[in-house]
Amino acid sequence: MSQSRETRNNKVGFVSLGCPKALVDSERILTQLRLEGYEVVPSYEDANIVVVNTCGFIDSAKQESLDAIGEALAENGKVLVTGCMGANAEEITRAHPNVLGVTGPHAYEEVVGQVHEFVPPPALDKTHDPFTDLVPPQGIKLTPRHYAYLKISEGCNHRCSFCIIPSMRGDLVSRPVGEVLDEAERLANAGVRELLVISQDTSAYGVDIKYQTGFWQGRPVKANMQGLCEALADLGIWVRLHYVYPYPHVDNIIPLMADGKILPYLDIPFQHASLPVLKAMRRPAATEKSLQRIQRWRAQCPELTLRSTFIVGFPGETEDDFQQLLDFLQEAQLDRVGCFQYSPVDGARANELPDQVAEEVKQERWERFMALQQQISSDRLATKVGSEQLVIVDEVGNGEAIARSMADAPEIDGNVFIGNAGELLPGDMVKVKITAADDYDLQADLA
Repeated sequence: MSQSRETRNNKVGFVSLGCPKALVDSERILTQLRLEGYEVVPSYEDANIVVVNTCGFIDSAKQESLDAIGEALAENGKVLVTGCMGANAEEITRAHPNVLGVTGPHAYEEVVGQVHEFVPPPALDKTHDPFTDLVPPQGIKLTPRHYAYLKISEGCNHRCSFCIIPSMRGDLVSRPVGEVLDEAERLANAGVRELLVISQDTSAYGVDIKYQTGFWQGRPVKANMQGLCEALADLGIWVRLHYVYPYPHVDNIIPLMADGKILPYLDIPFQHASLPVLKAMRRPAATEKSLQRIQRWRAQCPELTLRSTFIVGFPGETEDDFQQLLDFLQEAQLDRVGCFQYSPVDGARANELPDQVAEEVKQERWERFMALQQQISSDRLATKVGSEQLVIVDEVGNGEAIARSMADAPEIDGNVFIGNAGELLPGDMVKVKITAADDYDLQADLA
């Protein structure tokens, strides 16, 4: 947050850390505060109180959260803490005993209630409607105007041994399908041209409510992944799916991608390829089935982009296990891949597993993994040179535009750099011709 000298009452500063799911939580809290007449300000000095939405997934994220809390205390002095790290309030108050309050993830009402306690809400002018005068129909968004995250559920039913998300966010709770689609329509009407569907497990959407049929605009919509995607496709904007487990019913989504109804893009966190490691991780295994499924998907939809994440150096991972992972990468030919060295997380069952892998071995395996995947990514991008691609523009400056293709999610994937940007504006969708490629990004000219 920047510094400023202006100060007035009923102003809230906000720091949002962590994943897109946490970002959506921040948007919801900010929307409620604006509805009640609070002003959200970008500087510590202007704010009467500061809210820090934390991440608590891994140690580095926790340290970033603690550092952000410390900075807010030093710059402002009145700080409320919420979010995933707030599930362990003692860890926060031990480091920063002067915080005014701590709440856990998706504790929207509690956070707003704490703001009320320390900075009472302003008296609203009765001649104004907060829904139209203070907050836009789509709510407060922290993303650029042309794309937005759409969270369809909270929590997770999996019990992966390296993860503590269920202990922080609970079991899967799906939002009613009509409510999700109403939000999506409001976003589309407000100018959003790309929806990024997120949750802890997008392919499990609706399992907790037995896929109960809901209604949207007078029509029945089944509360499952396929029903939701079919309805979202009617909005006529890009729909991108994140955090999808490769369950068999995901096969039903591929025809929608092949027909151009939703983006041909799947973000699937495979995490590993060795069956013993997957078992120790308590992940869905069946690596061979995953490879067969990928082959079928690409046969149906050749334009399909696959992104994934993996962990190397998990307890018990042998050189043979790691080699199986490299073999999987070579055969799967995934387009976009992230890789993390295993790091213990307080409260995770994996901490108790035997045969912890030495740090130098983790580093060496990570480097080999990244070298292989870099070559795969580079080769796959090189095949796009000379092709025409539809892209969405994110930034424009100095005659150049930074855009993304259908294969690129914001912030985590590559970019398409357009040299002759002309009169392009953020949010524009244009056809470009790819002129060059490197390991992660593309160069292009307007077609």
